[in-house]
Amino acid sequence: MTQKHCILIGAPVDCGKRTRGCLMGPDAYRTAGLAEAITELGHTVTDIGNLTPAKVDVPPARNIQIYKLAENVGWTQTLSEAAQKAAPDGMPIFLGGDHALAAGTVAGMAAHAQSVGRPFFALWLDAHSDIHTPDTTDSGNLHGTPVGYVTGRDGFDAYPALPAKVDPANICMIGLRSVDNAERQVLEGGDVMLVDMRRIDEEGISGPLQTFLNRVAAVNGMLHVSLDVDFLDPAIAPAVGTTVPGGATVREGHLVMEILSDSGLVSSLDLVELNPFLDDRGKTATLMVDLTASLLGRRVFDRPTTGRYA
Repeated sequence: MTQKHCILIGAPVDCGKRTRGCLMGPDAYRTAGLAEAITELGHTVTDIGNLTPAKVDVPPARNIQIYKLAENVGWTQTLSEAAQKAAPDGMPIFLGGDHALAAGTVAGMAAHAQSVGRPFFALWLDAHSDIHTPDTTDSGNLHGTPVGYVTGRDGFDAYPALPAKVDPANICMIGLRSVDNAERQVLEGGDVMLVDMRRIDEEGISGPLQTFLNRVAAVNGMLHVSLDVDFLDPAIAPAVGTTVPGGATVREGHLVMEILSDSGLVSSLDLVELNPFLDDRGKTATLMVDLTASLLGRRVFDRPTTGRYA
C-alpha cells in the first residue's frame, strides 16, 4: 500500500446534540493508540491537537428547537478551513466529536477537491442519513444536518457560504436503519446511493460498496469517508448516544475498511460520535482505531488475538 502522511485533527465538537460526552472523543482515540497503529503500518503521523470553534454572531434560528447554532456554525468555519489547509499535505483524519463536525470537514474537503480539479465523493457510514436542515429537524440537534448543508439545501443561512456544493449523486450512505419522514421524502427519488441494513442482509456489504467505488475510480475522484460509531451494532460499539440495534458487525466493518484500502481512493476520514462516557472499558474507541488501521492497510493475517470486543 502507498505510504501516507496522516494528519490527526482533534475536533471535540459536543454541540450537535444534547447528550454530552463527545468532546472527550479525540483524546480517547489518542489513548487507544491511533497514532501508534498508523505508524506501525509504515505511515507517518502529525497530530495538530484539538481545535476550537470560531467565534461568530448569528441571527436567532427560525426553528426554536435549534440547539447551539452559533457554536455549530463556528465549528463549521474552523473545520472547513482546517481541512483545506491540511489536505495538500496528507490525509486528514478528523477525530470527533459529534457528526455536526462533518458540515465543516466535508465542505472543506470538497473545496480542496475543486481547487485541484478533481470530482469529490463522500461515503456516509451511519445509521442515519443526516440530511435534515435547521428548518426540518424536530429535535433541533444539528448533528442530523451536515449532509443537508454540504448538498446545498435551503435553511443554512447562518452557515458559511459553500465554496463547493457536493452533488448528491456523489454520496453513498451505507448502514441506514433510522431515517425520519422528512429525510425520507428528500432521499426517495433522489440521487444519493442508499444501502440500508436490509439490503446488506440480502446482498452483502461488498457489492454495493464496490459499485460506488468503481464510480469514484472511473473519474479519478477524491473520496471522503465519514464513519459514525452508530454504523456499528451497539452490542460491539456501545459508546454512542444514538444507538440503533441491528448495525454492522465487526467483520462487516473491517471488510468495508479493507475494500476501501484496496481501492486507494480515500483522501480523508471522519471518526465521529464516540462518547467515551458511555463506553465499556474503551472497547468502542479500540474498535474504531482498529477499523482505521484496516483502512490504512492492516489485513486479516496481521490482527492480534486479544478478545478485546468480548
